[in-house]
Amino acid sequence: MIEPLEKANLTSARQTVKRFAQLRDGETRLIEPIKKTRIAEEVADRIRTLILDGTFPPGRPLPSERVLTERFGVSRGSIRDALRMLEMIGLLETRHGQGTFPHELTVDRLVAPLASVMTYRHDLQDELLDVRRMFEPAVARVAATRVTDEDFADLQRILDAQRRKLKTGQSTIVEDTAFHAALARSTRNRVVVSIMATLNDLLVESRTSTLRQKGRPEKSIEGHEAVVAALRHRDAEGAARAMHNHIDQIADLQMHARKLPSDPGK
Repeated sequence: MIEPLEKANLTSARQTVKRFAQLRDGETRLIEPIKKTRIAEEVADRIRTLILDGTFPPGRPLPSERVLTERFGVSRGSIRDALRMLEMIGLLETRHGQGTFPHELTVDRLVAPLASVMTYRHDLQDELLDVRRMFEPAVARVAATRVTDEDFADLQRILDAQRRKLKTGQSTIVEDTAFHAALARSTRNRVVVSIMATLNDLLVESRTSTLRQKGRPEKSIEGHEAVVAALRHRDAEGAARAMHNHIDQIADLQMHARKLPSDPGK
């Protein structure tokens, strides 16, 4: 349970912090009493920063809950809540009898917090589309300069499968997702591939919904084919433009879906 911080407690905590913040130079600016309301979230954010900057390295346990409680000037319950948050997004692991350890950082673990937040914030779909407009045209632009014959073969196989499923009335969500993943791979950039994988995870719900709309699967294929056509001409700006237009079409369809009555029988 997160308890309120009273002025007297803050004064005491500041004195405690001065005693405990002498271990390493990088800790003093981050390990200090917290004054804001979302205590556990702020503790989690500070610990995350200390993990990212190497103050709390992999292979070495974090200070005990008691020590963290004293350094941050918060309740032990807030510390436990913060540690649980970081465990949920893969930055920490608890080893029985040994303590709590930071994970070795990978690209997947760096982008996982984004997925964790977006999964539970369905109201952020417009912001997610903005991210796609910033990111995916840039991916297409770079792909146009690095795409190989093997990449073209992969993209064409995906488009062919998408067409076949469309003719038989099957869902094309797998191919829709696979297309964007294959495009990311053609950039030869592992960070781009991981970020695209995260975006694809976030887009499952909206794709499942919008691909049921009349005309949406056809628009999806047309958008993908326009991107591939630009790639074949090594037209970087054309590929970026085609991807931007593709995402704009998706945004228009989503906006239209929101305007539809929830009960079609009414």
